[in-house]
Parts: sequence; C-alpha cells; structure tokens
Amino acid sequence: MVSLVPSLTEAVAATAPDLLVGATDWCTHPAELSVARIGGTKNPDIAKIVALAPDLVVANEEENRAPDLAALRAAGIAVWVTEVRSLPQALASLERLLTVACGLPRPPWLDAAGQAWREVPSTPRRVRAVVPIWRRPWMVLGRDTFAGDLLSRLGVELIHSRHADRYPAIPVAELLAAGPDLVVLPDEPYRFTADDGPEAFPGVACALVSGRHLTWYGPSLAEAPALLTAQLRG
Repeated sequence: MVSLVPSLTEAVAATAPDLLVGATDWCTHPAELSVARIGGTKNPDIAKIVALAPDLVVANEEENRAPDLAALRAAGIAVWVTEVRSLPQALASLERLLTVACGLPRPPWLDAAGQAWREVPSTPRRVRAVVPIWRRPWMVLGRDTFAGDLLSRLGVELIHSRHADRYPAIPVAELLAAGPDLVVLPDEPYRFTADDGPEAFPGVACALVSGRHLTWYGPSLAEAPALLTAQLRG
C-alpha cells in the first residue's frame, strides 16, 4: 500500500505497518516509519508510485489532486479515496479503510478514539472564534470542515461556519471586526507560533493548538479531546 495522506499513513502504520511500502514526505507519524517517500500530497511522483507496484493507493478528496489519482488509475493501480468532513464520517471512513480495504480487524485505537469523543460534555461552554489556517493571505475555517466539527464539539463556535466557502480568504481587519472571543491558531498547515500569528490580533485571546490533533483523523483522535481542550483554555 502507498498512502498519500499523513493521517491515513499513521492509521495504517498503527494497525499493520508492514502493509505500507510508500508514503508522502509529509507523513511524519510514526516517527520511525521507514518506507519509500514519493513526494508531497499535492505533487506525488506518479512514476515512483507505479514502480512500487502497490495493490492499493489510499488518498483523500480534499488533500490530493484528482488528476494525480486519475493518472494512478490509468496506470492500473487501485485507488481508495476518503471523504472526511466530520468526526462520525472520519470514524466510519477509517473503519471501512482498515477492515474492508485492508482486510484487518477493527483496531483498538479506533474504539479508544470513539470513546474519547463520547466522553466530551454535550453542552460545553461556547466561545465565538476565528480559526486561521494560513496567512499571506489570511484564510480561515469556514463551513463543512472536519476541524470545524471537532472544535464545535469542544465548545468553539466558528464565526465563519456558514460562509459560502469552506476555507475563505478574509483580510485580518475583517476577522477582527467580526468580534471573536478567541483566535485558534494551529501549527499546521501554516505553522503559527507564539511569535507568528497572535500579534495580528491585539486584544483578542489566542490559543495555539496542535494541528495534527485538530486536522488528522487517525490514532491521534484518541488524545485530541483532552489535548485540544487544554490548549484552548491556555
């Protein structure tokens, strides 16, 4: 198997690491993963993947480009494409990938992830927030996103959750004018830090959070509720 999605790489590696023969340069978990690197999520080396002769390539409709997936299929390689825009969809998609596509038993970490999120209070205190994912230009979480669904379950109400775009580009002046209670700054895809991000929102509380726990669907989901809750509280 070749994985074109970091979170799916981690999910497969945590369950049956011997299945993986290739992964992207961005597949950083588990740290000890030793497989062929086939480029990025948006620019995979198609020829290198074909040369690995995988039985299956796993991808995601948002993270990977349709032309690359079409090229793999044209080369005779089966491609499994996930669509994940909510926690329930993530858990169901992971189960199908691992049990149907990979023929594996349902892994214990998937049960642990589901249980961890079931234990989140159903009516947490809500705060209005903007969630930048990029700057230059500033882009934020909008409607219908996996990360937005996780934050909503933790009491964070996205100001732009009804925006027409899923990841709208909005000038920082407009973000401030929206009057957020909180600005949530993940460390991926853009690496926001204490010195890069909060200074753009003077007078507004900022929370630096783990991008992996906010945007990856895999074993990190079991840790995500507790870790993100602590980071959101500062």
